[in-house]
Amino acid sequence: EECRNSITVHLVRICGDVEHIKEKVIENNKHLRHINGRLRKAENNITALKTIGSTLTVVIGIVLTWLGIQN
Repeated sequence: EECRNSITVHLVRICGDVEHIKEKVIENNKHLRHINGRLRKAENNITALKTIGSTLTVVIGIVLTWLGIQN
């Protein structure tokens, strides 16, 4: 009987631990989704800046070439 009670107590503790772990995993998944969203936005901003930089480089190169031909 005492052994059965001891096992029951341990199972209750384990169940409590499992529930706590489950809650933390759910919280971490929510936080990870939030961080992934921020990362995606930052990556899009970087891509936009690269595109603008490349475009400006081409335009400046064309203008300088055109000025060089005119002189």
